[in-house]
Amino acid sequence: MGGHVTEAAGALADELPGWVTLLRAPNPGPMTLDGTNTWVLRAAPGEPAVVVDPGPADEDHLARIAAHGPVGLVLITHGHPDHTEASARLHELLGGAHVRAADPAHTIGGEPLGTPGGHLGGFGVEIHLLPTPGHTADSVCFLVEHEDQRVVLTGDTILGRGTTVVAHPDGHLGDYLASLELLSTYRGVPALPGHGPALADCGAAAEFYLAHRRARLDQVRAAVDAGATTASEVVERVYADVDRSLWWAAEWSVRAQLEYLGVEPRESGAGGAELKQP
Repeated sequence: MGGHVTEAAGALADELPGWVTLLRAPNPGPMTLDGTNTWVLRAAPGEPAVVVDPGPADEDHLARIAAHGPVGLVLITHGHPDHTEASARLHELLGGAHVRAADPAHTIGGEPLGTPGGHLGGFGVEIHLLPTPGHTADSVCFLVEHEDQRVVLTGDTILGRGTTVVAHPDGHLGDYLASLELLSTYRGVPALPGHGPALADCGAAAEFYLAHRRARLDQVRAAVDAGATTASEVVERVYADVDRSLWWAAEWSVRAQLEYLGVEPRESGAGGAELKQP
């Protein structure tokens, strides 16, 4: 789920590895950019593929995924519907291929994703689980290795264009910053995001995001110091350049920022959320 910044988070990848295929779902929008990216990983012709993020429940999109069978495993980066709505139907179309997510609610037929740093093998690629909470509590990324190539599938933790929303209260800014610090260590490894184009350097994109988040925190501090008394007032001051139709999403991130800064929202007599610093 995207934010409001429109530029790419780093240099775009010149090309995808030969064992990676992008199938983009037909659900474009302000929060999904060009649509949800479904990634198909196949080590060699005839090998069972791994599908990452089935996307929305669109029958044409599902048919395109199934046409890339056989599929041995479906992985989920996080539980938002634009990534998971198609899971149950795809599970049927693929003859019961397991769908695995960090959250048991989005796991079908197998076990939830478990040990941080653990790996999933058996399909000709090595997949390492990178827990990256922050956008949501259940967000994960996948470091995938095949021969001498590596990619990181970043879900909505890093997007190909713009910045992501910290979906407060499920999302947590402190967790998100820590997840970006982790991803910043993967310098030179392409990032395959949940929305937008593939990026050449996951580590550089993570550093771009960290700088952006720190700048926004400074702006939120300044807005509170200048007298903003509700989360919506902070949005008006800090996100004035954003289309008002997206202010509801900006308010999610603002509430996460205020929580991180120790500024506590409370309800005013008028029904809005006022801010107080403990």
